[in-house]
Amino acid sequence: MADPKGFMTTPRREWPRRPVEERVRDWDEVYAPGALLPIISEQADRCMDCGIPFCHEACPLGNLIPEWNDLTARDDWRAAADRLHATNNFPEFTGRLCPAPCEAGCVLAINQPAVTIKNVECAIADRAWEEGFAPPRPPDRLSGRTVAVIGSGPTGLAAAQQLTRAGHTVAVFEKDDRIGGLLRYGIPEFKMEKRHLERRLEQMRAEGTRFRTSTAVGRDIGADELRARYDAVVVATGATAWRELSVPGRELAGIHQAMEYLPLANRVCEGDLEQSPLSAAGRHVVIVGGGDTGADCLGTAIREGAASVTQLDIYGRPGEARDEDAEPWPTYPTRVYRLSAAHEEARDLRTAPAADADARLFAASTLRFTGDAAGRVRALHLTEVDERRRPLPGTGRALPADLVLLALGFSGPDRRDGLVDQLGLALEPHGTIARDAGFATNVPGVFAAGDAARGQSLVVWAIAEGRAVAAAVDRHLTGTSRLPAPVSPHDRPMSV
Repeated sequence: MADPKGFMTTPRREWPRRPVEERVRDWDEVYAPGALLPIISEQADRCMDCGIPFCHEACPLGNLIPEWNDLTARDDWRAAADRLHATNNFPEFTGRLCPAPCEAGCVLAINQPAVTIKNVECAIADRAWEEGFAPPRPPDRLSGRTVAVIGSGPTGLAAAQQLTRAGHTVAVFEKDDRIGGLLRYGIPEFKMEKRHLERRLEQMRAEGTRFRTSTAVGRDIGADELRARYDAVVVATGATAWRELSVPGRELAGIHQAMEYLPLANRVCEGDLEQSPLSAAGRHVVIVGGGDTGADCLGTAIREGAASVTQLDIYGRPGEARDEDAEPWPTYPTRVYRLSAAHEEARDLRTAPAADADARLFAASTLRFTGDAAGRVRALHLTEVDERRRPLPGTGRALPADLVLLALGFSGPDRRDGLVDQLGLALEPHGTIARDAGFATNVPGVFAAGDAARGQSLVVWAIAEGRAVAAAVDRHLTGTSRLPAPVSPHDRPMSV
């Protein structure tokens, strides 16, 4: 604890965002470049070094937060990077994408603004790359065992890196043309530039991990063939089976799933396309779903030049502060009014029709869609609802809608490629892959981790599950393991 009074004398300062008018003209990250490091040491100094650091309990990875806060406050960046990477393979991902449940569990947050743990984490990770503190760590010797990892999202990549470093020969199979899963094609560039992903992939290649793109297991390669070729298989395909909205007019053209829309915008940033075929340019856009994926669609539509954008949230507008009765400290407060970068952009640019310039309409439920003679959607009809989602009489209205995006979440792994059925994997009633306390499925040698087994959750949970399943696979192959296992598959998932 470099400054025992830091939490009393230093106010919370977050990484400043670039001006809205500037950032909506490009796809670069929303944060001001170079503005984080000058403020981060004093922010780390706000850490109280409390006797019981609840931030550990709140973080699925068990990050050593007080330790690297203290080291950062003392400008010992190398040691801070070592402590950070001891529990997290990809802190530059979580430092940008995680909603920071650790900050909700910060003891200081009982009655003051929490320590900027997420910003400190990101600063350490970025500094580690700048200073060369994150070199490849290939194994000293190979075990002679082989592992196939299916899926290259954060779970698959974390599992692959841990298993490679343990000495196993690992191949990652990805159905898309590039590695990264939702990190590549689901997360917009303005939230995380793909250079951060590319840098980690180069590190993993140098360590010995092999990547197989454009290969859908179950379609391009049979599941039985894969099992025969590898000593163990890890299924980390994510929960990509999107939820539908079954209302009249759903068949109209111009209504798309969020994960049909977002990857095309990312392909424009990759240089694959000049313009997305689903571009929001000049259109009235309505997003159905009030979560993070909906906010990603919002920021994307704004950058594409939408005429207006509205996001529908079936829940009522939450309060400004934590409800201490429903979600007491140190639990993560899911129902708190937050203004993401995309919502800030919609407010400042007045692209939202809501009276208070918030792009979100709360307590709003979709009734039906109507279209024109050509069969294209032109309006979304909605009603306000009460706390039990019952329609309120006399509140129905219509919104102009040339493009409707469904961001309603995901129910489990997509079964269309045949992987689940070919492997004969047992499923839970809600559609995720069943597994035991050791991440093992009902099929010998096949393990499941991440959203495919856990259900839709957070990037920090995905990485934690990847590290944990790697330890389970290592133990299965060798009889023991020195790899850390930060979570149990029966820990309750947290959705935000």
